[in-house]
Amino acid sequence: MIETATAPLTGKALLSKVKELSTLPRRERAKQCGYYTVTKNSQVRVNLTDFYDALLSARGIPLSPEAPKDGRGREPTYRVSVHQNGQIVIGATYTKAMGLKPGDEFEIRLGYKHIHLIQLSESEKQLIQPDDDDADESDAEE
Repeated sequence: MIETATAPLTGKALLSKVKELSTLPRRERAKQCGYYTVTKNSQVRVNLTDFYDALLSARGIPLSPEAPKDGRGREPTYRVSVHQNGQIVIGATYTKAMGLKPGDEFEIRLGYKHIHLIQLSESEKQLIQPDDDDADESDAEE
């Protein structure tokens, strides 16, 4: 039968203890933070996997997402490629994440090896769009 000797540290307490024990070998650090078990034969087994999982979680890097996947669609990769026709498609996953709607407009600014998409506000859209009255007057002059 295997027993856990102490309650393992988590969160900020774990991070501070690991920092404090930075001169010790990793197995000893994990043991000092409570990530070990004692078997019925009094052997100590260090749980490095649980220790590293707790460290990542304490640093805000979850290994398993909390939200269950529904099995539909693709995961965002944050990488795109240029298609044969020269277009770059961003994808619905990203537009949904940003809360974009059909008709939202952007200004495109080119830089060295990067593209900035700057979303236009309603007042900026009105400044850029020509008035319909001006278009009617130019047609009437011809």
